[in-house]
Amino acid sequence: MAFRLIPREEKFYTDFQALADELKRGARLLEEMLAPERPIWDKADEIKEVEHKCDFLTHEIIQRLNRTFVTPLDREDIHALARSLDDVMDAIDAAASMVRLYRLDPVRFGARELAHIITACTDQVRLALGALEHSKGLITHAIEINRLENEADRTHQQAVRRLFDDEHDPLVVIKWKETLDFLEDATDRCEDVANVLEGVMVKHG
Repeated sequence: MAFRLIPREEKFYTDFQALADELKRGARLLEEMLAPERPIWDKADEIKEVEHKCDFLTHEIIQRLNRTFVTPLDREDIHALARSLDDVMDAIDAAASMVRLYRLDPVRFGARELAHIITACTDQVRLALGALEHSKGLITHAIEINRLENEADRTHQQAVRRLFDDEHDPLVVIKWKETLDFLEDATDRCEDVANVLEGVMVKHG
């Protein structure tokens, strides 16, 4: 019977899932921010707190990686996964920061829709990380993240087109275009997470 003299540090799975839970919280706060006709600008502070928590969790993962001799996944994969998860929250935080910085009002087409897609993506990211730990079902969630990212691309294009058609103030166009770009970028970053997870699955499947 095979045994391991030095046990693997399996807490990385728990850490990744905790990080994904924070992404879900940040995404839902963003949806709440954009739900009314006039955005709730103060939600940006709550989202910033989540972003700080994600930074802390990412730092903890990297520190544990530096201290751990035997890891459940390849070191470069653990590092890439931690960074890609943190990048999702950075994009969510950037979008919320733009809404408050520019005092955007009212909410335009595409913003709520993209925020909803971001929430759906973070839900799938969390499910994918659970599947990674149990080595079962990961590909289903990766495919769904990819589908959602494609939906976000289409929504972003429609939103930008309508923005240019309907808005004649160039400053408003610039502000909303930048915000919509950050919203769409959050779904791109979720797809990055899925790509890392698929790479891990290929190595360990």
